[in-house]
Amino acid sequence: MKLIIQIPCYNEEATLGLTLSELPRQLPGIDEVEWLIINDGSRDRTVEVAQACGVDHIVNLQSNQGLAKGFMAGIEACLEAGADIIVNTDADNQYCAADIPKLIAPILAGNAQIVIGARPIQSIKHFSPLKKLLQNFGSFVVRLASQTEIPDAPSGFRAISREAALRLNVFNEYTYTLETIIQAGQKGLIITSVPIRTNGFLRPSRLVKNIFAYVQHSILTIVRIFMTYRPLKFFMMLGSVPFSLGFLLCCRWLLLFWGIIGNDPAKPRVPSLILAAMLILIGVQLWIFGLIADLMGVNRQLLEDIQLRLRRQEYKPKSQEKSD
Repeated sequence: MKLIIQIPCYNEEATLGLTLSELPRQLPGIDEVEWLIINDGSRDRTVEVAQACGVDHIVNLQSNQGLAKGFMAGIEACLEAGADIIVNTDADNQYCAADIPKLIAPILAGNAQIVIGARPIQSIKHFSPLKKLLQNFGSFVVRLASQTEIPDAPSGFRAISREAALRLNVFNEYTYTLETIIQAGQKGLIITSVPIRTNGFLRPSRLVKNIFAYVQHSILTIVRIFMTYRPLKFFMMLGSVPFSLGFLLCCRWLLLFWGIIGNDPAKPRVPSLILAAMLILIGVQLWIFGLIADLMGVNRQLLEDIQLRLRRQEYKPKSQEKSD
């Protein structure tokens, strides 16, 4: 049983050494523990610090690709290195490395394929009240979209089994945290959460540079993921708004036309009728878009099944290669 701890890094020379110094080299139930960093186009001494600390694997991206692409590059490298369990953590030492045994315990027990570390958000001092509110609201929306019970969806401290890692895809360029949870829920992967501790504040978040920009990116991410994995429900809800408004306008026009309400039943009120017809047509068109997107989702699932087979062959464990 091999466990690889991966850390996405972008200009992390100031905090990476401390983060690595607290990572374990031995864990109960694990035969090998290795470290891997994803150097996402760093322009400082991140790689030199990693090498000095004895990191086993370094994935170098030529330019800054962003957190999501860095995460997936690390996942692929871990699979290629034969990882049975992958633990993802941050380079700013935000998460308590001593909680890794707690994080991987559900996977070792066979009770989960993905485990998310839930931070005590309300007690984190450097989180503003607005950020705490947004974190909780975002987690709530993700729970609805993924049909899971994950209290801290934006948490980057997570353990992933090999089988789950083979199934994951990240299309969003901003972050992987929300998409992977929704994706896991839609694919029927067993996902759970465990409470974890956090360390002291070392530096501001690189992802949340501006709270309003973060909100905008998060909303767009959730909407896009919802459209990708729940297209029929998304377009049915979206189309119901104009259809309902158009239906109500149409009912009002009929009541006016029949003289049930109003003082002038002979008045044609053509603009109201045209608006009602347009709204109803827009609603119906959105429903049709949902049906088409849902049918296209079947093709996506078939392609993901093919990709899974290819990944299993490409990242076949060395022990299995020898037996073959």
